[in-house]
Amino acid sequence: MIVITGATLPDGTSSDLAIEGGRFVDVAGKGAGSRVIDATGLVVLPGLVDLHTHLREPGFEQSETVLTGSRAAAAGGFTAVHAMANTSPVADTAGVVEQVQSLGDQHGYVTVRPVGAVTVGLGGERLSEIGAMAGSRARVRVFSDDGKCVSDALLMRRALEYVKTFGGVIAQHSQEPRLTEDAQMNEGAVSAELGLAGWPAVAEESIIARDVLLAQHVGARLHVCHVSTAGSVDVVRWAKARGIHVTAEVTPHHLLLTDELARSYDSRYKVNPPLRRDEDVQALRVALADGTIDIVATDHAPHPAESKQCAWDEASFGMVGLESALSIVQLAMVDTGLIGWADVASILSRKPAEIGRLAGYDAAFVPGSPANLTLYDATVSHVFGLEDLRGKGTNSPYLGRELPGRVIATIHNGYPTVLEGELVDAAEVALAAQAARSSREMSQA
Repeated sequence: MIVITGATLPDGTSSDLAIEGGRFVDVAGKGAGSRVIDATGLVVLPGLVDLHTHLREPGFEQSETVLTGSRAAAAGGFTAVHAMANTSPVADTAGVVEQVQSLGDQHGYVTVRPVGAVTVGLGGERLSEIGAMAGSRARVRVFSDDGKCVSDALLMRRALEYVKTFGGVIAQHSQEPRLTEDAQMNEGAVSAELGLAGWPAVAEESIIARDVLLAQHVGARLHVCHVSTAGSVDVVRWAKARGIHVTAEVTPHHLLLTDELARSYDSRYKVNPPLRRDEDVQALRVALADGTIDIVATDHAPHPAESKQCAWDEASFGMVGLESALSIVQLAMVDTGLIGWADVASILSRKPAEIGRLAGYDAAFVPGSPANLTLYDATVSHVFGLEDLRGKGTNSPYLGRELPGRVIATIHNGYPTVLEGELVDAAEVALAAQAARSSREMSQA
């Protein structure tokens, strides 16, 4: 049994919590013989859920693996991640998504929910085995060609119609390909000065506008990945006002960083979609605070060093973000007074779990509910360094920057994956995960 004393709940009240058998239990009379964690002064959040993670395995293990990405996630306070489909082979069949989920179960640091590809091989020509993936042991409910846009309107319509039959969602990477050929950064004054090919905001906004209308037409759920412009916010806000079933995410880096950083030619700041203007950053913050944007998702995208330590136009797009996400949300949203910790619990746990149809996150800390939580010290700050990165990727835009907060403990399905700010040993976590699975199987028998 684990007993957590003196934690500050997201609503600001203080509480003790008890965990046994993978679930929260009534704390009354608990304590003797238990592992006690003193959480005085710490915020307790439901375990964080990332709807947009690139774990790279299978096929790109030089960048990340399910194990290393899971460790990075746990260090950042996450207890569940949704693994994007752009692996090799692509996660477009039941066999591949089941493999990815099995690896996550085996390692045990987080719950790994595979995201299925919308089209075969991410090729954008014909639909993948959506039904087979949905009916597989992985029970896939989120489908995305992330990294590529489903640009064919008819194919997108068919995909939306298909997932509607079982309550799934299409997560669209909104990027009109003809408008972004050879694009390197946000189209604007900075790109003109630097002589880099610009990435216009309308390339994102036009796809979102098309897709919300398609979602309305067929009555399906649409999720918009990594919204990055003020115009995109306007389109999503309009769609929600019309009752269209659309949700949207923003990344931590789009809440903080701007295209001015491209002046350094440091390819850590090269990302898809690109960093935008300060006006866009401010619009995204307001939209997240007022609910137009539903969640924060990391778009954690690790790359080998040689793919980023090169000329800007040759560098890969992407940033790592699992380990720093909570700190950036605190910096951009909480410390600025735009939202409180109850809102953080919603945008980083409850709502992403709801969109991804992940059970067990709707009644955090209630006796009988799964014990997934994060203990976070919001009062400290530190210079973010390589030692804070627990995956393979080092392409973080925050290296050398002072960030607030520190994850002190992460508990996944009732067992710790992080204690006193350090990852629990992989063998110990794997054994705990196996025991938790066995216990669940016995209770279901």
